Amino acid sequence: MSEKLKVGVLGATGMVGQRYVTLLADHPWFEIVVVAASAHSAGKTYAESVAGRWKLEEPIPANVKDLPVLDVKEIAKIAAQVDFVFSAVSMSKDEIRKIEEDYAKTETPVVSNNSAHRWTPDVPMIVPEINPDHSEVIKYQRQRLGTKRGFIAVKPNCSIQSYTPALSAWQQFEPTQVIATTYQAISGAGKTLQDAPEIVGNVIPYIPGEEAKSEDEPLKIWGHVDAAKKAIVSATTPTITSQCLRVPVLYGHTAAAFVNFKQKPTKEELIAALENYSGEPQKLGLPSAPQQFIQYMTDDFRPQVRYDVNFEHGMGVSIGRLRPDKIFDWKFVGLSHNTLRGAAGGAVLCAELLKAQGYITKK
Repeated sequence: MSEKLKVGVLGATGMVGQRYVTLLADHPWFEIVVVAASAHSAGKTYAESVAGRWKLEEPIPANVKDLPVLDVKEIAKIAAQVDFVFSAVSMSKDEIRKIEEDYAKTETPVVSNNSAHRWTPDVPMIVPEINPDHSEVIKYQRQRLGTKRGFIAVKPNCSIQSYTPALSAWQQFEPTQVIATTYQAISGAGKTLQDAPEIVGNVIPYIPGEEAKSEDEPLKIWGHVDAAKKAIVSATTPTITSQCLRVPVLYGHTAAAFVNFKQKPTKEELIAALENYSGEPQKLGLPSAPQQFIQYMTDDFRPQVRYDVNFEHGMGVSIGRLRPDKIFDWKFVGLSHNTLRGAAGGAVLCAELLKAQGYITKK
């Protein structure tokens, strides 16, 4: 019998769900045994359910294509077959909050790509290299839910991955103010360039909800677990303001960021902090962890989506063009892969961390 943990993917037919399926196909710790989606897809094989709408370059994994698609609302049936689930369901936020809690209450951990629980006070929102200790809040969440092993953990929005890691590496210099403008790939909307003719030769200056996420989610990540409140309390600095634009790129979110610091670091100190920054995933040797979390690129024409988005198999972050600014202290450009580090890959790494910490176990 396999020693791998048995996994279900909720929302397996969408773009993020498809990315989960490919990432987990040969995973050393996890094995997909359930794929679930809406009632419309239920009863079909996975290959049938995504026929004509498979969005990735990689083929459908052979060990998944013949699995029957279950109705995501068949909670008890799915929970009985898995050790934990990844969630990428497409529903209203209220529906997502309820269904993820319903799964957790069956003693099934939920690692979610959705935004619905990011501001639930006792739900950790984890970037494994930055705030692995936030998993400590799970004990309070379990008290609230009345569970022994069930809980919900989430990953943050893809829009923040291209600049938040750099700011995390620079925490010792006390950043106080940040402007971040993100140029976000169309796959962040679950589409390909062929699905979105409106983006070809165009830039769309508004992505609903993204700017609030870009400004607020890093503060929760930099916060702390408050035992008295049984919750994560967000940091109060730096102040972040942002604009988020959709651009005609398939994969890769680019950020142009400006930073003021309380301390006054040199360029050499900032670059060294980036290149030396690592965390628990590297220390533990987690399967999906990049060896180098952040790379600094000295060529002024880099990072570029075309050449750099797949750095460390899409799990690393690329920073370049660090230079003094006339109004702020420093400015830089960042790049991250939005469906790997920013979505499914980040959630898989989060699950690996939670397994290593003992929160996700065999039932």
